Amino acid sequence: MGWDAEPAGRAGTLHGRFEEQARQSPETVAVRCGARELTYGELDQRANRLAHHLVAQGLEPGGRAAVALGRGTEVFVALLAVLKAGGAYVPLEPGAPDALLRHVLADADPVLVVTEEAHRVRLTDTGGRRVVCPDSAAEAIAALPAGPPPVTTGPDDLACLFFTSGSTGLPRGALIEHRNLLAAHRGWREVYGLRPADRILQTASLEFDVFTADWIRALCTGATLVVTPRNLTLDRTADIADLPALVAAERITVLELNVRTARRLYDHLAAVGGSLPGVRLITVGAEKWYLDEQLGLQRLLGTGTRVLNVYGLAEASVDSTYFDAAGATGGEGSERVSLVGRPFPGARVYVLGPEGFPAPPGEVGEIAVAGPGLGRGYVNRPEETERRFVPAAFDPDMRVLLTGDLGRIREDGVLEFTARAEGVVGPTERVRAAGVLRRVAEAARAEGLLRSHPAVREAAVAEVEPEPGRRALVGYAVTAPGSEEPDTWQLSALLAEELPAGEAPAAVVALPALPRTRAGKVDRTALPLPAPRDHFSFSASLGAAAPAGGSAPLRGKAGRGGGKAGAGKPGEDEPLTGCGWFLVALPVAVVAWLLTYGLWPGSTDVSAVPGPYAGWFRVLYLFEWFSFGLGVAWLLAGARAVARLGRPLGLSVAAHVSVFWLLASWWPQDNLYRTSSSTDWPRQALLVSVFNIALMVAAAIVVRFLVWRPPAGRK
Repeated sequence: MGWDAEPAGRAGTLHGRFEEQARQSPETVAVRCGARELTYGELDQRANRLAHHLVAQGLEPGGRAAVALGRGTEVFVALLAVLKAGGAYVPLEPGAPDALLRHVLADADPVLVVTEEAHRVRLTDTGGRRVVCPDSAAEAIAALPAGPPPVTTGPDDLACLFFTSGSTGLPRGALIEHRNLLAAHRGWREVYGLRPADRILQTASLEFDVFTADWIRALCTGATLVVTPRNLTLDRTADIADLPALVAAERITVLELNVRTARRLYDHLAAVGGSLPGVRLITVGAEKWYLDEQLGLQRLLGTGTRVLNVYGLAEASVDSTYFDAAGATGGEGSERVSLVGRPFPGARVYVLGPEGFPAPPGEVGEIAVAGPGLGRGYVNRPEETERRFVPAAFDPDMRVLLTGDLGRIREDGVLEFTARAEGVVGPTERVRAAGVLRRVAEAARAEGLLRSHPAVREAAVAEVEPEPGRRALVGYAVTAPGSEEPDTWQLSALLAEELPAGEAPAAVVALPALPRTRAGKVDRTALPLPAPRDHFSFSASLGAAAPAGGSAPLRGKAGRGGGKAGAGKPGEDEPLTGCGWFLVALPVAVVAWLLTYGLWPGSTDVSAVPGPYAGWFRVLYLFEWFSFGLGVAWLLAGARAVARLGRPLGLSVAAHVSVFWLLASWWPQDNLYRTSSSTDWPRQALLVSVFNIALMVAAAIVVRFLVWRPPAGRK
């Protein structure tokens, strides 16, 4: 059948294709999770009964129903029931944060929500929509007809809404029709060689598009879908060591993993000398996967397993291109490139230059995809739909999706992925502008070079805004297992030496791990800020030690909320150490002690205090003097430590002064209180205003400083 010749009527729908498999093999196991399983016949009948129930609850053809069920077999009953009722499903992870649930429900505006009784209250609170719980209505549903409702659905009807992972902003709902996903299924079936004997492992979370892709690959082919009991994407406690055992026990033949899980699996198998016998196909996607990683997994698993790097977007039915590692030779530089190959059958891929037309081979441009997998656009976002789904005279369908990703088509026709533009330069509508193309390409070269260092396991390079109005390219490095933490000075020197002048990142920051989104992708918006502006120009203090290019790198570590980086060689331009603080504070404390007797005579006289308690007051006076000394030391030398955390200038100055006041004010305050009459109300009111209220304000400023995060959308 041609790619543009979809079957008409029910045969051209996802549930119609599933029903064909159910008629042919009703006793074959369709879906399995742990000890629970449903055959094709059982799944079909249960979905039909639930579809009747959903229709009775108000779901009409063309309506939307959110499905929020946990891992197991029941979620597939619900998904198919929504389709059989003529509706489109909105997949929701029931344990997702409230803000995400509210956003998706408000944007998708479903007629009803299908969930479990355990989640009823939470999902009712997030939207106020009708909530249907099949578990609590099981008896009534079981009494309904086993045949499908008399609903007419066709290939052009809406099947589902994929809410994108939100890696570059709030999740957007992509409108996907039945024909889009069936076109994708034909591509998967041809490239993957899908057959009824396959046992396909489902590792993804319900809310992600790969979850839908997995069940379509299995249930529209007549294969068995095996669901992992643990959610390998969202459950950070799930042990990767359990995956090979599950694959062996369930006789898995096909599985798809995100890049993070694939890396964890490789590390585990390499450490224990394991393999995945029986697995004939592994596909890896969701973010940039380097060629050396793909070839390494291929070598580890052997020639009996195909290892594919897949690329695509939810808006174009999940997958558009693939690269097969079989027969590929890495060679020098494989650790710096990511090959995503050629289009799936039916799909079309272009790389567009600055003018919006296909660029010559070898030139970097914006990746655009086209073909029957392209969805309608975004729900409730006509401007975004118009901006991303654009007319294209060079495409047979006259329409392409602009991905926001950059890449190039090599001379051999293979698509090489460069980077997502917004992940490097921040939000922009001018992805193909010459300046953006150059900056993203430079960041990608630096990232590939950084991760080629043997001590680096993962790397990221992105532009950050260390201070308002100024952006700087910064590298982030994660240590490889079994390696010593890399010296960021050496990494910076490597980049400056190997990259063209002016392309090296201004800083390299060592991290224990890269921050991740819910989808497991690198969260580039959460990368910590490097040192402040004065740390970007210190070549004069280093003299000959500064690397070529005129900009010496920063070195240091950073956590999620803020960077800590040094300038130059160890020991140069560093904040005071613990001994340094003591050496500054002690003489100031001595001065405060001496001044006490001149400024406030008799303030520290404890002669009238009973013996056991006089000692406590003397300890108090010692603490007041030393706290004042620490406050002065902080005022003189603490500004650099505050600035390194990368907060706005005004907030940093306020926090610096506030900490000084919290430390230093006790000495004058207590002495003034002790030498004032308790009935001198004007003086008492003045002291309260100057000291007590000021202390509260200072504490509030410090709290604001500690919890500050960059505004949404800022890199």
